[in-house]
Amino acid sequence: MSVFTVKLKNDYFILATLGFQMIVYTVLYNWKDVTRGPYGIPGIPGIRLLGLWELSGVWAYAPITLVSMLAVVWVFHLIKKSPYGRLLKAMRADEISVQALGRNTVVARSWAFFLSAAISGLAGLFYASYVSYIDPTSFALDESIFIISALFIGGTGNIKGPVVGALFVVLLPEMLRFVGMPDAIAANMRQIIYGLSLILVMFFRPQGLVGEKR
Repeated sequence: MSVFTVKLKNDYFILATLGFQMIVYTVLYNWKDVTRGPYGIPGIPGIRLLGLWELSGVWAYAPITLVSMLAVVWVFHLIKKSPYGRLLKAMRADEISVQALGRNTVVARSWAFFLSAAISGLAGLFYASYVSYIDPTSFALDESIFIISALFIGGTGNIKGPVVGALFVVLLPEMLRFVGMPDAIAANMRQIIYGLSLILVMFFRPQGLVGEKR
């Protein structure tokens, strides 16, 4: 993916990644010999700790996912403070100036792809082993919009922004459960609140709730 999009910037980069996702989704949906298409892949085994204890249930997965999340946050904190993290920050501000200083922005951007793909793969491992079933709808465009919404609402430029944004979009549907709305209405209200939240955040805090002001 990085080979084809490494020279794209801003909106063009986002459109290219969304287009790539649609290609992957279509392949997963139609390559029935490998993915079983719309029937999905059932019977995915749970995670085994040290090959002895198989995790099962939310209370078994909660501690290990929490520890993994804290480890990922710590790793990205170290990356942010490292020379590579400062290079990415400089590229975000002015990539042409970074290139003029002799830094290889293509390699730096490719490593960013690698790191994000590795962390996404770890999250996919926990998800698939927990629900023991995946199908192409797990990788539809709605999921990408959900993740991007969390990022924009929380903010970019630091570690806190994505964490706060993810908590916001994940806990919001749970809060609607206590209101007593029917499920059909609650689902539509969730989409309305997501859209309204994005509009308000973009208008009053373009950098996000806790994002770094550029």
